Amino acid sequence: MAAKKWIAFAADASSFGYEGANLKKNWARLHAGDQEPYPDAKKIAALMADSAGLKKIKKGDAALVVAELEHAWRSFHLGEFQDAFKRGDALGAFGAVVAAKSIGIYASYLCEDEAEKKTLLQEAAERCEAALALLPENANLHYFHAFALGRYSQCISITKALAQGLGGKIKSSLKTALELSPKHAEAHLAMAMYHAEIINKIGGMIGKLTYGASADESVKLLEASRKLSPKSPVAYLESGRGLLLLYGKKKAAEAAVLFEQASSLKPADAMETLDQQASIDALE
Repeated sequence: MAAKKWIAFAADASSFGYEGANLKKNWARLHAGDQEPYPDAKKIAALMADSAGLKKIKKGDAALVVAELEHAWRSFHLGEFQDAFKRGDALGAFGAVVAAKSIGIYASYLCEDEAEKKTLLQEAAERCEAALALLPENANLHYFHAFALGRYSQCISITKALAQGLGGKIKSSLKTALELSPKHAEAHLAMAMYHAEIINKIGGMIGKLTYGASADESVKLLEASRKLSPKSPVAYLESGRGLLLLYGKKKAAEAAVLFEQASSLKPADAMETLDQQASIDALE
């Protein structure tokens, strides 16, 4: 996958370099949404020692894996999504999170070919599934599995996705992610959108009876996401979108306020720049 050259992130990324110690210094801000832990050589070494499958993933010691992960994440934050994907993918399960996130953001915002987008998202989900066989306690592998399937579902239509049984897979992965990482703001957001998308497509009553979808629960999850990551544009962007899915024009003014809030924040990296631009576009 990814042999084709990806469309480049075109905005100014000069302030998103995070070289040297700056990556770790800014990590909590950069990953407030997904709660991804900073690469840790001791933890990686322990995982390598415990699993024959992981031991084969990368030759050399854990410090080399950490260095490559840091490089991959720097590329991601700069908007060099294809480089981030390639570096993460080369690390197998250890790099599956950054690889899947790179695919997800690229497919969501920059990929213009619908067929390519669907293929990318399908393969991102498959990579997460493969990595989960080795790292089942990794919350972000569960989350990005759901993220990729959710974005794929939007490509083919939510109705078709539900008919294919993708709804249950998405909900299960998000539930596990939240159990493993209760402060995962983006998982709260994704679960909220799961409820909202279903209600928007098949109605509140059928959605509740068939899939357990709830407008009240969706709103609570949206609010929780904003509290957990108040500086992240995507929390406000998706909250606005969620309200429109649930209530339509009745919540248009409230949604507009949320889009305004997203557009007023200072992006910390390329992904947040894209989230913010989407919020600005939503106001037009």
